[in-house]
Amino acid sequence: MAGDVVGRELPVNVKNETSIDDAAPNVAHGAQGAHSAVLDGVAELPPKKRQKRNKPTLSCLECVERKTKCDRGRPQCVACLKRQSECKYSDVANLIASSEGTPARTSAARSKKQNNITLALGKGSEEKPAVPFQVPVPTPRTQYRSTSLSSTGSSPFLLSNIPYSNHTPSPFFGLGAEHPFANYWTSRGGLAEVVGVLPAKDQADILVNKYFDAVDPVYPMVHRRNFYADYERFWSLPLSEKHAADPVLVALHFVVYAMGTQFISSPSEHERAQMAEFYVSASQQALRLSSYLSRASVRTLQAMVLICYFLMNDNHASDAWAFGGVLMRQAYAMGLHRDPDIIAPRCSLSDKQQRRKVWQAVYFQDTFLTVLLKLPPTTSFYDVRVEALTEELSDLVGNGEQEAIGSSNPMSISNIAPTSDTFPPYELSDRQYIRSMWHMANLVQRTVCKPRSLDSPLTSSPQDRVNLIKQYSDLHASFPAHLSTSNPTEVAQFATTNPRLLRQNLFFRSNFWHCVMVINADENDAGGVSCDVKGALEAARNALQAFFDFWEYLRIDAAVWWVFQHRAFEEALLMARILAAQEQPLDPSQSGHHPADDPLLRVAKDDARKMLQILDLVGGAAPEMQKTRTDILRSAFADITW
Repeated sequence: MAGDVVGRELPVNVKNETSIDDAAPNVAHGAQGAHSAVLDGVAELPPKKRQKRNKPTLSCLECVERKTKCDRGRPQCVACLKRQSECKYSDVANLIASSEGTPARTSAARSKKQNNITLALGKGSEEKPAVPFQVPVPTPRTQYRSTSLSSTGSSPFLLSNIPYSNHTPSPFFGLGAEHPFANYWTSRGGLAEVVGVLPAKDQADILVNKYFDAVDPVYPMVHRRNFYADYERFWSLPLSEKHAADPVLVALHFVVYAMGTQFISSPSEHERAQMAEFYVSASQQALRLSSYLSRASVRTLQAMVLICYFLMNDNHASDAWAFGGVLMRQAYAMGLHRDPDIIAPRCSLSDKQQRRKVWQAVYFQDTFLTVLLKLPPTTSFYDVRVEALTEELSDLVGNGEQEAIGSSNPMSISNIAPTSDTFPPYELSDRQYIRSMWHMANLVQRTVCKPRSLDSPLTSSPQDRVNLIKQYSDLHASFPAHLSTSNPTEVAQFATTNPRLLRQNLFFRSNFWHCVMVINADENDAGGVSCDVKGALEAARNALQAFFDFWEYLRIDAAVWWVFQHRAFEEALLMARILAAQEQPLDPSQSGHHPADDPLLRVAKDDARKMLQILDLVGGAAPEMQKTRTDILRSAFADITW
């Protein structure tokens, strides 16, 4: 084929770049043909047959085969250097290069380039010693722009963006300008190509451990014991059998590596993000090889849920929303929205509970992402019962075992493994967390997500809001105390003795009080509902305190979770806007005094200032998004004149 071709495999749109020299004859020929047709009137001369240029291929043979961009460097181009593949040129290309005096790259230059793409796992407070990584660097990705994802809120104090129909891009939600999955893959590489980029086993162990430390407590949908059994079995296979493994299993492994990488302490945020993006690209490629759009499994949905959260943390919230749409359809197609006691009564207890856990994860993700994006929830149709997720030990047996605890079968799982190993102590606590978040999501989707997605008021009258707040208060009172407590002493104790419980407590508090804040700040002029300044500030402070605790005890995690950061940003912004509108203290007895004399207004201002200071420190993988948030909050804070 004449000329060099730059191409991409799915999911990135194919883009062929043609040089100006190639394009010029086509344009000239077309213009001449059109001119002849005008001169001849109705009769049109037959177009001349295009003459092909005898242009030699100067790119290396490997880049021509892969249809990737080649810089034609000697003795090895950058693309082959990154792929660690053999770089050969045709005799004609070598002859032309020698006549033009193409400089050769030295081994020192190659070594420097390799050092630039090496990522070390940093040594954090709980990490193992640093382990070097190497990641290929993709060719430049096609730039895209998205429209804003936020609709105008019903309250002037709520975070309000331009309408969705406006085509001006907004950086509020970290809208990525690139396709979210970098492409490293060829059309014929298959699963062997994905398996070929696996990290070393010791590196994979570190990332899996980090995933179960940082991510699994918040979204406990992957059965740890089963995962590790499959994980060790996969790594014990010879390479040829790894190439024939289940692509969905490989996809789940890679997205776990990607999520784990996001929470590893590293000197370079850019290199850490690059490594994580490389792993998630491998996960998406493995899913594509499994034909995940036409068939799915529980593993498929687990991988897709994690990919959505990865995209949010990687500054691609809008892409996560779109990818989540496919996830919801697949969950419906698998029947996860149906109670397994109804549609699969003969299924084992452990499989039933696993289906319920995955549905809850999908439902939870959909509900609380729509709270932030102010878009319609999708997981609205289901008959799965929260109460079905029981605390009975008989349904905690992994690997599809159906024997009851204490079975006389010598090969039963309870006799093979000690009970303490079969049923980890956190399992029952996780169930309490899942059920609590599930109950909250049910109420939030009905009372916040659906009306906000249509830009409708959340309440119709002041009494209606009082009743709605009471529903939230009653629900809060029904939750386990360890999930809802904000007592500083207890929180500090969790940080020391039970970090898993601390993470669950912080996410629970953040989601709950954020929604209460939204309800108190909502306005309905027709129904006589105005912003409850006191209620909104108190709820916002409670929600923001969860982020401050996160920042205090789990700083790396707090800098990674996009959903947590953005909720905290909205809470601080709402407080700043409310405070800027206050000219008097909230207490009527202090009428005529300075707003700073009101204790609630004063501490709320301190909280908004503290959040602004934290935003100045958080860089992460998306510094441009953080800068936008910081600028917006700083501008709102500057409007507070007292």
